[in-house]
Amino acid sequence: MLLSLFLIGSLLQISLVAQQNAARVSSVLIKAGRLVDVRAGRVLQNQGILIENDRILRVGPLAEIERQASPATRVVDLSHATVMPGLVDCHVHILLQGDVTSADYDEQLLRESIPYRAIRATVSVRNALMNGFTAMRDLGTEGAMYADVDVKNAIARGVIPGPRMFVSTRAFSGTGMYPLLGYSWELTMPEGVQIVDGVENIRRAVREEVKYGADWIKFYADRRYYMKAGVLHSWVNFTDEEMKAFVEEAHRLGHRVASHAMGREGIDAALRAGVDSIEHGYGLDEELIDRMVRQGTYWCPTIYTGVYVAEGRAREGRPIYMTMRDMEAKIFGVAVRKGVKVAFGTDAGAFPWTENAAKEFAFMVRYGMTPMQAIQSATITASELLDATDDMGAIEAGKFADIVAVANDPTQDITELERVRFVMKGGQVFRDELSH
Repeated sequence: MLLSLFLIGSLLQISLVAQQNAARVSSVLIKAGRLVDVRAGRVLQNQGILIENDRILRVGPLAEIERQASPATRVVDLSHATVMPGLVDCHVHILLQGDVTSADYDEQLLRESIPYRAIRATVSVRNALMNGFTAMRDLGTEGAMYADVDVKNAIARGVIPGPRMFVSTRAFSGTGMYPLLGYSWELTMPEGVQIVDGVENIRRAVREEVKYGADWIKFYADRRYYMKAGVLHSWVNFTDEEMKAFVEEAHRLGHRVASHAMGREGIDAALRAGVDSIEHGYGLDEELIDRMVRQGTYWCPTIYTGVYVAEGRAREGRPIYMTMRDMEAKIFGVAVRKGVKVAFGTDAGAFPWTENAAKEFAFMVRYGMTPMQAIQSATITASELLDATDDMGAIEAGKFADIVAVANDPTQDITELERVRFVMKGGQVFRDELSH
């Protein structure tokens, strides 16, 4: 008798737990009037997206998906909108709030505490999310130590809203090769990056950044940009052995490497070292492009920041930035035609976070991409660069429900992506000005 009562009680308890777990399941059906299939490079009509908790369960023709939805499923009607995967910006600086002039940069490092800059970063990441960016790769805290890890954790734990973050913490350069520069030798000034010299010190420093939460390793390959015989040249910051140490140690620890490389010498050296992505790359030529294709190296061109800062830096006495802006406009289309893997990256933070980073898309199309290629650069290609294809990059079963929508078709007018009006991340709606 006692055994029977025990078994009945156990079964009732199991049933109650099952009911409670079922009650926690959140089911959503999105009716998509138009759905951008980034893998096939086409726009589908009248599609349904069934979401369970934070992931996509099924995608297909609306009538078919509706039959699979339960009566308790909540419906989000975007039947008059274009639905697409959440956007990914692969080059940002959330701890920086505009860097047109040297004074802009120095002011932030000298007058703003790291906690204050982290507070400002919480606003930056929220702005990015509201603009449709559901994931970002931060490529350097610019003197704010490991604060990007703190912001990433706050987002992941639901403390603040923001994109999924892939962070590189402090980034690296060599002695005397990165701001703050030009101050009295009697003063110990803040450093915008982690300064490191020598192969063994580099290996140790890479381990240290990984220890404190770096997802990516980033180093500055060059500086001092100048034109000679129609070529953008630069001074290289590290020896070949030092650059290879960054890459070898990061890869050994299972992390990828990004390199700031603007001039031909810097790009050449970074490619010799085997980096995973070239950032900026204004001095690319056809020979370097061919090498990138052979090596499978990604390029984050950061076009919009080059346009945004060029005139201000020229007025400050650095007219080379006007030249670099114009060079990239010419070489971008060549890289696209030759098959370089272009990942969307804007360098947001170099321009203020009040600017919409989606302005980058229009320049990509103007310089040689189709609208679909530009969209793919910020979705499926970006997810490949981030080694996150299981979780993001397309609206497919099993991936996170990171979904955005606009009123019209961005494959017809790419500037539509500057007007994102619906944002879902992980099944949670953060912005909705479109559903019926």
